[in-house]
Amino acid sequence: MTTMAHPAVTRVTVGVDTHGDVHLAHAGDQLGRRLDTVIVPTTPSGYRGLLAWARGLGELDAWGVEGTGAYGVGLARFLRGHGQVVVAVNRPDRAARRRRGKSDPVDAEAAARTVQAGQATALPKAGTGQVEMLRSLRMARASAMKARTQAINAIKALLVTAPVDLREQLRGLPAAQLVRCAAALEPGRLTSPTAAAMLALRTLACRYQALSAEITTLTTELKRLTATAAAPLVALFGVGSDSAGALLVAAGDNPGRLRSEATFSMLCGSSPIEASSGTTIRYRLNRGGDRQVNAALYRIVLVRLRYDPATRAYMARRITQGKSKREVIRCLNATWPGGSSQPSARWSACAAHVPEGSRHPLPPAQRDHGWRRGQCQW
Repeated sequence: MTTMAHPAVTRVTVGVDTHGDVHLAHAGDQLGRRLDTVIVPTTPSGYRGLLAWARGLGELDAWGVEGTGAYGVGLARFLRGHGQVVVAVNRPDRAARRRRGKSDPVDAEAAARTVQAGQATALPKAGTGQVEMLRSLRMARASAMKARTQAINAIKALLVTAPVDLREQLRGLPAAQLVRCAAALEPGRLTSPTAAAMLALRTLACRYQALSAEITTLTTELKRLTATAAAPLVALFGVGSDSAGALLVAAGDNPGRLRSEATFSMLCGSSPIEASSGTTIRYRLNRGGDRQVNAALYRIVLVRLRYDPATRAYMARRITQGKSKREVIRCLNATWPGGSSQPSARWSACAAHVPEGSRHPLPPAQRDHGWRRGQCQW
C-alpha cells in the first residue's frame, strides 16, 4: 500500500514594528524562516489588509507587536477584536542592535522571533473599559496639576522683580490668598512696568484658578469611576482613590493577563531581584516596573504602618526575626501581611473586575516568570 505525505501546515508568527503613519510586518514560519514582509497604513483598512495578508500565509499562531501602549495600540485592539493572540514586545536590547544594526525590517523580525522563543509573553492592555477611562482622566489631571504648580511658581518669581509697591502689596500672602488678590488686579493701560507686572500676575492667577477648577472636576470623576471599577480595593484601609487608580491602571482593563500576584508585583517594581554570585546569595531592589504604582504602594504601606494594628503587628514580628524597618517595608510593598497561601488583598481587589472566564492564552510555562508569593527574600 502506498501512502502519500500530506504537506505540513505552515504556522505563522508575525512581528510588527509600529510607527505613527505606517506599520511594517514580518511573517515567519514555525522554523523561523522568513515568509514575507509588508508595509500597511495605520488605518482600519490597513489593519484589515494586514490581517488578510497574514491569514493567506498559513495558520496564525501569534502576533508580536511593539509599542502596544503607543503607536501599536490601535492594531493590537483590532487584532484582539478579531480573535488573534497579541503579545506585547519590547524594543530589541542595545547589544542586539549594535550587532545587527537598526532598521524597521530587522525590528519586525526580532519581534516575531522574540515571540517564537517565548521571551515575550506579556499581553497588551485591552484599553476598552473603565480603567482606560481612569488612565485618560489621570493623565489630564496630572498635566493640570503640573501646569498649576508652574503657574504659582511663576507668580512668586514675578513678585521678586516686581515694582516695590506691588511687591509689598502681595508679599507674604498664602498661596490661595495670593492668587485671589492677583486675579483681582486692574492694570489698566500698559504705560508702566507696574501695569505690565499687574497684567502678568492677573493672567497667571486666572490660569491658576482655571486649572484648579479643572483639577476639581477631574478628581470628582476619578473618585466616582474608581469606586465603580473596584469598590473592594477602595474599601481597603489606607487605599485612597488616587492610589487605587494607579493600581488599576497598572493592571489594565483585562487583569486576567497577569497570571498571579507575583507577576503583578513584578509589574509594580516591588518584587526582589536576585543578585547572587558564587556562594553569595542576596537580593537587590527592583528598580524597574511602574514607578507611579510603586510610589502608591509605598504610601499605602506608610498609612497602614501608622494606623493599622495588623500591619503594625507584622512589622514588630518581622523586626524580632532580624529584619530592619526598611526591609519590612519592602516586604510589605511586595505583599500585604497575611497567610502565605492566600492572595493579598490588593491583588484580589485589583483582579475583582476581570471578566469571568478571562484567561491568558499562552501556556503557563511561557508566562510564569514571577517570584512565588510568601518568599520575600529581603
